[in-house]
Amino acid sequence: MRRFLDGLYGAAGLLAGLCTIGVLVSVLAAIIARQLGLNIPGTDAYAGYFMAAAGFLALASTFKHGEHIRVTLLLNSLAPAASRRLDIFALSMGCLLAASFAFFSAKLAYDSWQFNDISTSNDATPLWIPQLSMAVGTILFLVALLDELVRRADVISLHARMT
Repeated sequence: MRRFLDGLYGAAGLLAGLCTIGVLVSVLAAIIARQLGLNIPGTDAYAGYFMAAAGFLALASTFKHGEHIRVTLLLNSLAPAASRRLDIFALSMGCLLAASFAFFSAKLAYDSWQFNDISTSNDATPLWIPQLSMAVGTILFLVALLDELVRRADVISLHARMT
């Protein structure tokens, strides 16, 4: 299971990197087209879609690599047992918030698909397509938080059994 989850987080991180390249390509295409007197409709919108996808798809991988901003001043000042409890509490609250975010982002994508909602810019993209990356990214972030919560809770229970 560990190998599967790590592969899933890595794949999402790779997709986030590809979306970052998509931002670059969209912006460069718009710049070059403008210099040539051409108009490529939707390049601004697609740059935005790629940017949002990159941000959301990178959440789980970034979290699992310890790159999210975290204030450890309080955790480091507490006794080890209290620090572990506070860490579990913070992860639990993070899971609740991430579950809410995942639910509503998935609902947004589903509603956009159901109502055939399209972009108001000149590209007229069905909005569920870019919103799907947000839903997938937030769901993977929730999985990563739950994964870390279970891992840390196992460490605490193992520590309690050893003492």
